[in-house]
Amino acid sequence: MQQKHVLALLLLLAAAALSAQQVPDTAFMYASPQGRYAAAKGPVVWLDEAHYNFHTLDGRYSAFGKVLRADGFQLQPNREPFSKERLAACDILVIANALDSASNSAWVLPNRSAFSPAEIAAVQAWVQNGGRLFLIADHMPFAGSAHDLAMAFGVDYLNGFAMDNRHRADERFFKSNKTLRNNAVTQGIDTVVTFTGSAFRLPKGAQPVLALQGYTILLPQTAWQFEETTPYVDSKGLYQLAILPYGKGKVAVSGEAAMFSAQLAGPNRNPVGMNQPEARQNAQLLLNILHWLAAK
Repeated sequence: MQQKHVLALLLLLAAAALSAQQVPDTAFMYASPQGRYAAAKGPVVWLDEAHYNFHTLDGRYSAFGKVLRADGFQLQPNREPFSKERLAACDILVIANALDSASNSAWVLPNRSAFSPAEIAAVQAWVQNGGRLFLIADHMPFAGSAHDLAMAFGVDYLNGFAMDNRHRADERFFKSNKTLRNNAVTQGIDTVVTFTGSAFRLPKGAQPVLALQGYTILLPQTAWQFEETTPYVDSKGLYQLAILPYGKGKVAVSGEAAMFSAQLAGPNRNPVGMNQPEARQNAQLLLNILHWLAAK
């Protein structure tokens, strides 16, 4: 990529960082026109809150919980380390932007795993035996902290920032150009919007949902600090959302978290997430993913 394009990306990311302060949009509501379950009778979904998670049910993922509860899912926070015994009480485990203790206070390399080897082994065995995992890890440092857990399922996160070379603040994926792939979780959806995330490589047998085309993955030493010498790679062969079977279970993996939130950002309280007008189909995509995970 030419140097002028790198500089343009750095300027855009710097501007994004200045407006990154976000609060939940408590007014956001979404009810699927075809609710799947009776109220509080659906599968038990845990949103992890035991690993310095940036997104929690009473915080930035309150809208995530609203959407799923309106569809009948039973939402609970998980505030304990993962183990075989503990995971037995969960149908679908959602992990959004987990961090290790050091990265929680300073977003600087190296970013250690948010999960102990014992926890990773427990989650892997649980999915192998029929568990359902939705792993969400945003731009650096979140992708770095999720890397070891994702690799247990063959997913290789790049711990950086996936930036659209067209310099769009909101990144759009379409069925028409095949950046939004046609599969079980995209039925009835033609457009998805994301808000700067990470990227990953997929193992054989995985089904891409969002394919990165015309992106650059910037790999800074410190989050939101970019220079002309910041390493970068092209997005060819990289993805931002995918699904895959694993043993008797299933895994959905996302490289962007805000797309499943509803937040208000900056002094102008701009909508970010499912409340953004162009992202009107993101909520249904979220439900489609959970329905796919829950299906026998």
